[in-house]
Amino acid sequence: MASIDTTAQVGDGQRNFIARLWYDKETRSIILQIITLALLIAFIAYITMNAIANLKLLGKTFSFDFLNEPAHYDINQTLIEYSSTSSHFRAMIVGILNTLLVAVCGVILATILGFIFGVLRLSPNWLVSRIVYCFVEFTRNTPVLLQILLVHGIVVHLMPQPRVAQESANISNSVFFTNRGVFAPMPVPEAGFNIVIGAFIAAIVFAVVFAKWAKAKQDATGQHLPVFWICTGAIIGLPVLLYLVLGMPLAWDMPELRGFNFQGGFVIRPEFLALWLALAFYTSAFIAEIVRAGILAVSKGQWEAASALGLPRGRTLNLVIIPQAMRVIVPPLTSQYLNLTKNSSLAIAIGYMDIVATIGGISLMQTGKEMETMIIVILFYLCVSLLISAFMNWYNRRIKLVER
Repeated sequence: MASIDTTAQVGDGQRNFIARLWYDKETRSIILQIITLALLIAFIAYITMNAIANLKLLGKTFSFDFLNEPAHYDINQTLIEYSSTSSHFRAMIVGILNTLLVAVCGVILATILGFIFGVLRLSPNWLVSRIVYCFVEFTRNTPVLLQILLVHGIVVHLMPQPRVAQESANISNSVFFTNRGVFAPMPVPEAGFNIVIGAFIAAIVFAVVFAKWAKAKQDATGQHLPVFWICTGAIIGLPVLLYLVLGMPLAWDMPELRGFNFQGGFVIRPEFLALWLALAFYTSAFIAEIVRAGILAVSKGQWEAASALGLPRGRTLNLVIIPQAMRVIVPPLTSQYLNLTKNSSLAIAIGYMDIVATIGGISLMQTGKEMETMIIVILFYLCVSLLISAFMNWYNRRIKLVER
């Protein structure tokens, strides 16, 4: 009887199975990704272990225990309670909040200005179009750091001193514009003000629900309701009405000149004001070109069709052109939001205490923890950037055109 070599058959079967896996396009792609990821993790682990070993040779340790130690430095702008005896961790939180504050405010102002400038660039008025063109070209083609320093210099050197501001540079002796900041009354809630806040939240919920209902009604019947005015009236009118009915349960802490500066009230520091305006102006110039390109990407026939229906230019932009242009505007707009957030790290040049100036600056120099502090800063910007990208991608999917 002839013998059967089972070992050879098993070996051939295994080779054939591996070959089938390798020649399958999807399986091969997954295998290559797994190998690449494993090599990347191994490379990062090697670098980390090597860095820890080198730090040990220098007498340093790799740890984040320094976050619990007192910071021993002051921060001129804080959104939460902080003093020089607070820990480096709390200083880090203050820096993170300051970074998020200037980023959020910058994104809002840059978006508003960018859309306005983008529409004005296409204005039939030659003078308006040329003025916006000069602003956009000048702003886009000069370094943002120089613009930050320029705006900071204007705020610090051209705005009056506190004593002069008390006499002339103020609004109704309540808001004072000085080279040490803008001082304004600070609201102090009293008993019953929570009801006003609740009414404001309820009005926002009503506005959202009503806007969706009005849109569905318009799609079904073609009837156009004054959504903007109704929602604005609800959001503003209801809280104001309750505020008056409850006897205005809100006091005001007024700024007063004491010595060489104002005390009390709410203050916008010149560092924040300069950084906010500079980043917003710089980013708005890029957003203006993005908006202009998005509008020009819409077919000219859309303008002609809207004009044939009797729609004015403003309504045509709002109802026809901008909704179609958004699919072109949103992807590059995401990049500008990311750039503005990352450019806020230049705040250290004018003394604005963001995360780079706090944990990545003073804390680093005091503790000598270069790797730990830089890891914190890098991870913070990475997480913020990923959150912005995720939100903008969700918004882009939400507004995309649905083909029938």
